[in-house]
Formats: sequence, C-alpha cells, structure tokens
Amino acid sequence: MRHRIMGLSTGILLTTALVTGPAGAHGALENPLSRAAACGPESPKTAKSAACRAARAGSSGLPGDWDNLRVANVAGRDRQVIQDGRLCSAGIPAFKGLDLARADWPATTLRPGARFTFKYRGTIPHKGTFRLYVTKAGYDPAKPLKWSDLERKPFLKATDPKLTDGSYAIKGRLPDRNGRHLIYTIWQNSDTPDTYYSCSDVIFSAARNSGGAPLPAPAYREVGYSSSSWLAGVGALLAIAGSLITLALWPRHRRAGGK
Repeated sequence: MRHRIMGLSTGILLTTALVTGPAGAHGALENPLSRAAACGPESPKTAKSAACRAARAGSSGLPGDWDNLRVANVAGRDRQVIQDGRLCSAGIPAFKGLDLARADWPATTLRPGARFTFKYRGTIPHKGTFRLYVTKAGYDPAKPLKWSDLERKPFLKATDPKLTDGSYAIKGRLPDRNGRHLIYTIWQNSDTPDTYYSCSDVIFSAARNSGGAPLPAPAYREVGYSSSSWLAGVGALLAIAGSLITLALWPRHRRAGGK
C-alpha cells in the first residue's frame, strides 16, 4: 500500500492518501480511531506508531484481522467474561498487544461536551446495540485497563443505527473530560451471538483561539485511516479546520458479502 502526501507552504496544508479496505471481517470504531484500526494494514499510523509496532509484534491477529475482534455468547455479561487488563483484546490471545499499557497510542483529539458523530466501520453489517463508555477522571493510560477505570453507565447508546457509506453513524454528545482518556465501545449483535469490543484513545482538549472563543469543531477529523472496499467508484473526504485542509481519496471496490 502506498500513501502519497503533498504539502503546500502557503498556510494551507493539503494531504492526499490512496488507500483500500480490508479483505473481510465485521467492524471496528474508526472515529474516534480504535487501536485495532490504527494498527491495521491500511493505516499510516501503523508504521509511525511505536505502540502499533509493539502491538503487532505481540498479536497474530494484527494487522489483517483488525475488524474481527469479537467474542461469542457473551450475552451482555461483558464484565464477567472479559477480564481486567484484557479489555482492549477482549481476552483474545491474537489481539493481546492491544492491551499494552502505554500513553503513546495514536489518539483522536476531541472537544469535551461537543456534539459528535461516532463512526463505526461495518465491513460486514449486523444488527445490534452499541454502548460507549469513557474512562473516569484520573485515568492512567500507563496502567492496564480495568472495568473499574470505566464509568459504570455508557455515555451513549444506540440500537441499529443507520449504515451510511459503509459506516454506522452514531450521533451524541461527548463526555466532559480533560486530557488523555479512552472510549470503550461494545457492539452486541442481535442477529449473531457475537459481541465486538473496541478501545479508542482520545485527548479531550478545550482549546481556544487568540480571541478567547472556542475553536470551531471540524465536521470530521481525519486521523489516518480510511477504508471503503465495499463501495464502487472513488471516494473523497474533505475536512476543514482553521487553516488546515485535509483531503483523502481512495478507490472504491464493491466487495462480496460475508458472514
């Protein structure tokens, strides 16, 4: 896979990337970017991130099966089935590198309390309920993630959200946090016995511009991952935030269905 980057020194940065999607599997959170997606085969983060290199060294499921992190027959008993320290891998040995306790995982910058559309890539669509949790104040990313690090109740919940351009769009409001945290996503299928798990590292920042007013939140912040092998033609994504313009282009190929 080749990624082509072009920069302009006129106050505007233009970035283009040509990427393709994974060969198969089922899904993972792409915005904010999950660890599995960040360390997947199509992500530019993989080669640049020391955390991803370490995760791949200890995980036979990475990078190829980044969207297949699932456990059967959990049936809502997540805290009983998934052990402390293994939340990001869901206890699956092939993904154990995702549990590494370190503070340099690729992270998405978010504005606390802002409205936000979470995007969950559905490489094979399913019915089910999404539950999103955030870590408590005082969370330490340098320690193994435990259930007690997460708020007891999800800050966002959605059942059978709409699948648009290969991703489930889940609209809600971001939790009120500051600094580095983790968003833990559980997708419990209703049409299969499987439950999917995703860890997304985030940085909550209430940045302000020189005039003291909050910075406008971009409609979408591209963090280095794009996948659309089940679509036809060519896809494009344009994000504008202040003087930064990011353009992502990728070929679209219709994929065969799967289970």
